[in-house]
Amino acid sequence: MRSRYAAFAVGDTEYLLRTWSRPTRPRELQLDPGISWTGLDIHGATGGTAFHTEGTVEFTARFTAGGRAGEQHENSRFVREDGAWVYVDEVR
Repeated sequence: MRSRYAAFAVGDTEYLLRTWSRPTRPRELQLDPGISWTGLDIHGATGGTAFHTEGTVEFTARFTAGGRAGEQHENSRFVREDGAWVYVDEVR
C-alpha cells in the first residue's frame, strides 16, 4: 500500500498499473496533475502475511487540489498474483 501511495505521489502510472490485479486493471491510467499527495495514514490491515493469499488495508491519504485540502479514506483489497501483492478494488 505504501509503495502504491508513493507511486501516486510521484505520478508513476506504470508502477500503479503493474501492481493492479489483472481482472480489475484499467487499460490506461491518467492521474490529475493538480493533485498533490501530502500524507498517508494506515489504520489497519487484515491478512497480508506470507501465509495469506489476500488481505485488506484501511487507509486515509491526504492531498491538496486547487489550494484546498482533502482526503481519501478507503479499505482496499489486495491479492497475490504470481507471488506479488496487487491491488484489486475498494471493499464496500
